[in-house]
Amino acid sequence: MKSITVNNRRYRLPAAPTVVVCVDGSEPGYIEAAVEAGAAPWFARTLRAGTSLLADCVVPSFTNPNNLSIVTGTPPAVHGICGNYLLDPETGTEVMMNDPRFLRAPTLFTALQAAGKRIAIVTAKDKLRALLGHGLRIGPKDAICFSAEKADKCSVPENGIEDALAFVGRPLPSVYSADLSEFVFAAGVALMKRDRPEVMYLSTTDYIQHKHAPGTPVANAFYAMMDGHLAALEALGSVIALTADHGMNAKFDAAGQPDVIYLQDVLDGWLTKGAARVILPITDPYVVHHGALGSYAVVYLPEDADRAGLIRRIADLPGVESALSREAAAERFELPLDRTGDIVVVSTRHKVIGTSAERHDLSGLTEPLRSHGGVSEQKVPLVLNRALVLEEGRRWRNFDAFDLAFNAVQLSSQEAAE
Repeated sequence: MKSITVNNRRYRLPAAPTVVVCVDGSEPGYIEAAVEAGAAPWFARTLRAGTSLLADCVVPSFTNPNNLSIVTGTPPAVHGICGNYLLDPETGTEVMMNDPRFLRAPTLFTALQAAGKRIAIVTAKDKLRALLGHGLRIGPKDAICFSAEKADKCSVPENGIEDALAFVGRPLPSVYSADLSEFVFAAGVALMKRDRPEVMYLSTTDYIQHKHAPGTPVANAFYAMMDGHLAALEALGSVIALTADHGMNAKFDAAGQPDVIYLQDVLDGWLTKGAARVILPITDPYVVHHGALGSYAVVYLPEDADRAGLIRRIADLPGVESALSREAAAERFELPLDRTGDIVVVSTRHKVIGTSAERHDLSGLTEPLRSHGGVSEQKVPLVLNRALVLEEGRRWRNFDAFDLAFNAVQLSSQEAAE
């Protein structure tokens, strides 16, 4: 069987249509709760007769780093995307990491396309589209790549498809809704029916998971929606590998208010105001449901600062799990050294980190805050609708999804039953 090598990993070319799904914010427990409630028969069957693993996402446990890890098969140290947002070392300005110029490694998609495979990519938010589609030849017979958010603006030159709303048969969804993710799945099923792409990547939004815990009625309904579309993709002959970019945890106090360490305020008190600069890599254009509050932050210091002393003082703050030097954080979390602050701060499971209290608009938080970013959100599901023979004792990563879907040895139905 023919194979390709991408970023030093070898992949067999898929023999059947393969769909890899990144369910944004799907901590372990969501799927199981929906199954227990009887809302997810496809998941119930897949957990029983397929493959169900617990994997680690990359830290910071945010959307951009993990989606790019999944599609490159590498950690951020290789692909370069270490947050949704960063302080650009070349310009000294705070920017979104949506521009493909930040990407340092090719995606699997470009190599698959070069091998003659048709690609389809559908994302919930447009912030990922340019990164995931970078280097692809876009066109109806080549690769289709569009977002649910901008489905009304699709064009053949830019996305490989036009009038996506009519094609999917759904209205343009609100970016702050479960409908945004449902559009992604509906588009995936429609594309599989019409085009039979050999490789498809679907990436959702975590709007529901930011508001609703596993087992709640809204969460179960969301996974039931997903379940139906996954069953349709399987009925069309697809191998399906499903994982998540990060987990999610409650981040509020006994009064239901966000439990925040306002780190910029703390450092302004220790040093002169503005001497240190706190960057929150969770920041993106869609902050209503999390208020730009996550469990991971980077700190840039003035040249004369006592970094070792500040690391010790930050580490002693209540709610801080770890405060690491740039070098230690890059080694531990597999990060690009030149895109990491002088200090990396990770909060504990139920805490989040902010800059200054006055800079966070929390008026959009209609439910007690749930968020992510830290080590406590690193565990994610890794599920396949095939029973596989796997190496025992291995640490699985969410970016093993394509490897498993393409390379793992599959058991026959009789062997799986036994």
